[in-house]
Amino acid sequence: MTRELLPTATPARTRAAVLELLRPQRGLAFAGFAVMVGATAVGLLTQPLLGHIVDLVADGRAAEAVTTPVVLLVAVAVVQGAATVVGMSLISRLGETALARLRERFVERALRLPLEQVEKAGSGDLTARVTGDVSKVTEAVRTAMPELARSTLAIMLTLVALAVLDWRFALAALLAVPVQAHTARWYVRNAVPLYAEQRVANGAQHQQLLDTIGGAATVRSFRLEAAHAAQVTRRSRAAVDLTMRGVRLVLRFYSRLHLAEYTGLAAILVVGLLLVRDGSVSIGTATAAALYFHSLFTPINSALVLLDDAQSAGASLARLVGVADRPERDEPAARGATTRDALPDGVAEHRAEPVPRPAHAGAPGEVVVSVRGLGHAYEPGRPVLADVDLELRAGERVALVGPSGAGKTTLAKLIAGMHEPTAGTVRVDAAAPHGVGSAVALVTQEVHVFAGSLADDLRLAAPEAGDDDLRDALDRVDALAWVEALPDGLATVVGDGGHRLTAAQVQQLALARLVLAGPPVAVLDEATAEAGSAGARVLEKATERAIEGRTALIVAHRLTQATTADRVVVMDGGRIVESGSHDELRAAGGRYAALWEAWSDSREGAR
Repeated sequence: MTRELLPTATPARTRAAVLELLRPQRGLAFAGFAVMVGATAVGLLTQPLLGHIVDLVADGRAAEAVTTPVVLLVAVAVVQGAATVVGMSLISRLGETALARLRERFVERALRLPLEQVEKAGSGDLTARVTGDVSKVTEAVRTAMPELARSTLAIMLTLVALAVLDWRFALAALLAVPVQAHTARWYVRNAVPLYAEQRVANGAQHQQLLDTIGGAATVRSFRLEAAHAAQVTRRSRAAVDLTMRGVRLVLRFYSRLHLAEYTGLAAILVVGLLLVRDGSVSIGTATAAALYFHSLFTPINSALVLLDDAQSAGASLARLVGVADRPERDEPAARGATTRDALPDGVAEHRAEPVPRPAHAGAPGEVVVSVRGLGHAYEPGRPVLADVDLELRAGERVALVGPSGAGKTTLAKLIAGMHEPTAGTVRVDAAAPHGVGSAVALVTQEVHVFAGSLADDLRLAAPEAGDDDLRDALDRVDALAWVEALPDGLATVVGDGGHRLTAAQVQQLALARLVLAGPPVAVLDEATAEAGSAGARVLEKATERAIEGRTALIVAHRLTQATTADRVVVMDGGRIVESGSHDELRAAGGRYAALWEAWSDSREGAR
């Protein structure tokens, strides 16, 4: 499957997104800017005071005459320092607030990305954005943005101060601007595509490492260690080469900045010499002008050097905005062929019952899931499903069976809303209890246990549930006994670094979440596959109790699940080829009868 990386926002869209994030904080932005202007203006009094001291000394004045300007210098330092702290704090708060909103929006959209899009991009691309790109933008917001704001203000106000001393000093200082402007344009022109390419290369490197390490067992079994090591080396070398290109670019950038500094300072000193010679300004004024320009070295260099961080952060920001700008999957415009009914008016105003039961699940016999003309392809020209029609009625339990590759899992995920169909419609005429969560819940054999207490893990499905609610749900899936036997019961830490749970216990937690969420429609995709023969009966019983009263679609890996279903739907080659009860299909002698016979023979052989 060809990798299709997640979208990256254009520069114009990235700028617009930044303005959208800052717009609600206009007052904070104005206050921070005003305080920083005041702090910078006060700091600019230092050079004239030093020039005044030079004039006093040149005129042979007594030492006492220097006392006043020295005291003023101390006062300037104190006031400027205090105001800078306040201003930088306000700007930092502005940046952190905007960054927090961006992170929230990014995570929200990332969680709603169509599964097939994430699979095409590879988890490494999304992981690199969540980790490396977020870190890069965070670093820029916390360090680069406040310093850039302060440096920009210092440059602007210092040039104004030079003009106040004498317009010719300001004109001389501007001789450095063409060199600096050319350097900045040259750097931006080269840095923007370089850093964007570097972030993509890092994402590809991350994906290759995930593929190699995550599939280590397969790699070893097929003796592909050398090939995968070569792929990792190739990806890593590409990332290193791009990094070294960035280093060389920065070194050339610095050398050009030094040329601009020396050009401007030389011009200021020459103008000062000429003006003092003809009596237009005093030695102290010329000294103040030279000090003003010298003081520009730090803010100008900081501002231009920060372009390095800004370009790198800008590339990362564009990658974050590209995901954050994705339309929500549940929006009709984004869902395309898939539809969901709106919740009844006023439903969201009610509080959930302790252990939610299916709500708004439809009257007995009423169609709650309707699939019409459904087609899907992960890659163009290679359909996985074609022209699938299916109805699930309220309270009906349907088993989905068929050979491997028949399209069962794809159909289950489309009904659950995990994928967006390429053709046809999926209509769900049911609503989640009291407007909480989705009307359709998917439980698979791949269950993630989140790090934290077991109670917190369960409350992901029902945040308002109390401990009694959790125990009721666990009891319903026959998990309460072993949970209470844990070292700290519901407070036991599970997940990474916590108490290890067996595959069957993890699956029972998933079923308990299903009970707590209370969706009217449940889709189970081989949800008991990890149990093994020892725990199969326990999990199948737990599954029966978890889906009691719900409309259920069960992708059956054990045909015993089909025997207890109200209806069996047989798939082959991406199409539904048979539908009926277990007994009817066995008697028909078709695909299902052949599957049942083969499965029965395999069980007899295993004995």
